[in-house]
Amino acid sequence: MKDDLNMSLQPEKRPSEPRTEEEKQQLQNRLKQIEGQIRGIQKMVSDDRYCVDILIQLSAIQAALKKVGYTLLERHTKTCVSSSIKDGDGDHHIEELMKVIQQFSK
Repeated sequence: MKDDLNMSLQPEKRPSEPRTEEEKQQLQNRLKQIEGQIRGIQKMVSDDRYCVDILIQLSAIQAALKKVGYTLLERHTKTCVSSSIKDGDGDHHIEELMKVIQQFSK
């Protein structure tokens, strides 16, 4: 299976440093909030709300998703990439990180 970054998805891989329960909970809570925002937009469409109001909500969701992504990107850099560099095996992780950053910058 491939994702949008043309990299193989690696479901068997785990972070070099497991996420804390607090980190997991914060991410889950934020994603649940975003899920609620999406349901709100679905209702706005059903209720035939003004286009600009829907677009503003879409923009808020995109910003929220980016923030979640940047949180994960920062953690990945500080743990997985850093660890692989220290172990002398950083080239693959750096290449992967650069592709993710490039995708995120679009």
